[in-house]
Amino acid sequence: MSLPSGATRFARIRARLETLPVADGPQAWAYEFLLFGFKQGWACLFGGLILALLLATHLFYPADAPLHRYDFLTIAALAIQGAMLVFRLESWREAKVIAAFHVIGTIMELFKTQAGSWIYPEASILHIGAVPLFSGFMYAAVGSYIARVWRIFDFSFTHYPPVWATVLLAVAIYINFFAHHWLPDVRLGLFAAAILLFGRSWVVFSPWRTPRRMPLLLGFFLVALFIWLAENIATFANAWTYPDQRNGWHMVSVAKLGSWYLLMIISFVLVSLIHGTCRSPAQNR
Repeated sequence: MSLPSGATRFARIRARLETLPVADGPQAWAYEFLLFGFKQGWACLFGGLILALLLATHLFYPADAPLHRYDFLTIAALAIQGAMLVFRLESWREAKVIAAFHVIGTIMELFKTQAGSWIYPEASILHIGAVPLFSGFMYAAVGSYIARVWRIFDFSFTHYPPVWATVLLAVAIYINFFAHHWLPDVRLGLFAAAILLFGRSWVVFSPWRTPRRMPLLLGFFLVALFIWLAENIATFANAWTYPDQRNGWHMVSVAKLGSWYLLMIISFVLVSLIHGTCRSPAQNR
């Protein structure tokens, strides 16, 4: 595999791993599974570091530190983002995705905290309204993962719906996150629309030598499930608190999976506008 002179360190490691001589059979299956895990871990790098920071500062950050914990998290997240760009662990294209998610997420946070959907219980200086600035990086972590996994696994699609229709669905989902506080919640209709649009769509991805495929709706669910698990860690770490957690932490309701599923669709559509949705001719025959 030939690489451009400016290829990142990860690209070079990936190229070496993908060209290792591994015998066919069970050994190849095991190696592909491990390589799949390595690539997924790399795609999760930004989100994993943010989650680790939330948990570590919850457990070890000094209560009497002159810098509020939330402000430290904001500065640390900025430092991580800068380091990933400086050391070419992330492209500027992916950084644009992260910036877009940060803005979109912060707007939603401002509204949701005002509506009482959740609160940030600790003090901070770096905040807008009741929203500490580090919160936008949690949405950015989702965008970072999708943008990176798209590139690392060379995504292509079969029976992908018209882009304009996916954009309309994403806009409708985003509006409903706000409007359901005054108007009827139409998320069931949005789920139905997602099934109609993406029901025949498959994502084709390449962990190693052989392209694999899975229903796109299943992919959305699996990522939403991992975000829900991360949300449980984050609320345990007091990153934010839901009203029913004020008297003590407990796991976030499984019903939240639906919200994350819809957010996944917004996230996916935003990234698709940057990466494009190339189709897989071999799978479309």
